[in-house]
Amino acid sequence: MMAKTLIGWQKQPNKLNIQGTIEHAIYQVTGEEVELNASGRTDAGVHAFAQVANFKTNSNIPIEKFAIAINTKLRKSIRIIKAEEVNERFHSRLSCKKKTYRYVINNSTQGTAIYRNLETNIPYYLDVEKMKEAIKYFIGEHDFKAFKASGTSSKSSVRTIYDAKLYEENDRIYIELTGNGFLYNMVRIIAGTLVEVGMGKIKPEQITEIINSGDRTKAGKTLPPQGLYLVSVQYEDEM
Repeated sequence: MMAKTLIGWQKQPNKLNIQGTIEHAIYQVTGEEVELNASGRTDAGVHAFAQVANFKTNSNIPIEKFAIAINTKLRKSIRIIKAEEVNERFHSRLSCKKKTYRYVINNSTQGTAIYRNLETNIPYYLDVEKMKEAIKYFIGEHDFKAFKASGTSSKSSVRTIYDAKLYEENDRIYIELTGNGFLYNMVRIIAGTLVEVGMGKIKPEQITEIINSGDRTKAGKTLPPQGLYLVSVQYEDEM
């Protein structure tokens, strides 16, 4: 299942969340209490074009009708794009091979009222060419310890970035990273580091030094969640 998310994914007692809301909608449709397995947990304020979640059901509802039925029980801020039958062994997170995240920066002096919750406004000049040069250093397998939030539970901070690109359209700067996995806040910290490159506080070639140091204090600030999007989740085989 795929959902466009505007609030945090993880189910929490007495708090509005994507997981619990969709599980309740499924219960209303099927009469079954299910547990959704997501491809990843998105924080409050983060958006997702392609969150993927799986669950088991004994329902006789035709698969092509599932998304429509569940959407009738959901708030407008959550949409199921489609539903598919999958192999019994499929797991949205464990079967995932690649994810792509996008971070959107509005680089205008005043920002925008309409898109204020869909991007992050950086109101001062950023050298985009320097940022483009810097982002290339993230490609490859690295220990991203310097780019993870404190308290991250992951046993290993080694990740592989397959593709990293930065481009601009009018007043907006887009940062896109494709990797085999991401540490907590990793994309937002990388984006914050690239902003400091654009401000001239960090030189592009210093990215390698920061990665190798494993020192969180040498990287940039963690940018707000509002500019972050889960763009795609890729699996080795068709679901």
